[in-house]
Amino acid sequence: MATHNGNYVSALPLLLPNQVEFPHPSTALTDPNGLLAAGGDLTPEWLLSAYAGGIFPWFNDDASGILWWSPDPRAILSLDSLKVSRSLAKRLRNCGFTVTMDQAFTDVIDGCASRRANSSATWITPQMRSSYRALHELGHAHSVEVWHANRLVGGLYGISLGRMFFGESMFYQNRDASKIALCVLVTQLRRWKFDLIDCQIMNAHLQSLGATEIPRTEFLQRLAENRSYTNRAGPWNVDPDLFATLSGTHPS
Repeated sequence: MATHNGNYVSALPLLLPNQVEFPHPSTALTDPNGLLAAGGDLTPEWLLSAYAGGIFPWFNDDASGILWWSPDPRAILSLDSLKVSRSLAKRLRNCGFTVTMDQAFTDVIDGCASRRANSSATWITPQMRSSYRALHELGHAHSVEVWHANRLVGGLYGISLGRMFFGESMFYQNRDASKIALCVLVTQLRRWKFDLIDCQIMNAHLQSLGATEIPRTEFLQRLAENRSYTNRAGPWNVDPDLFATLSGTHPS
């Protein structure tokens, strides 16, 4: 996560919490990572408007209020571009894990927050957790859970709008558990005719899984097209035969 330089924040448009309105993403700062605005709120109305416009909240306890971002370029994972290593393909066949969706959303988001508690990226604050739980209750935020011996050992969560999934965070306690969650999510989304997963900002881990970068203008165009599709509101479930499909995944 980019540092919150006071000079950047003081120069940002200040959003009022009683009116959901964002500046156009093209006005975002080029550094750090497309910082767009400060203020506003984290209600479902604010969050859904933000994601639909290519914007997301990202801040920590040291920030001066809520910060909103729209990076250029944008990291995405096309659903036909997921890279599955030989070792991961083997674990998918023989791991003994069980994978579910929307069965433990709060536990997953807490797991993601705990994994980052000792790092500089402590952006999953109690306020953020409460806001995304509200979105989950409305059927717009979803989790993927990975279990071993009836214990949650990994997962991920994000937002679904139209045929796009906006990934927020993942965690693991057992090796490759978060990657298994992603493999299940990608396979299920393919079946539902989704187009892509938004990964926001590229890093080496995402790149190793097949994520690529596209210009923000292209991402915004794809978002505009995405608005014509109906939202697949929750709760979500994994197809019973999905693991049989994963067992036949061709390793890279």
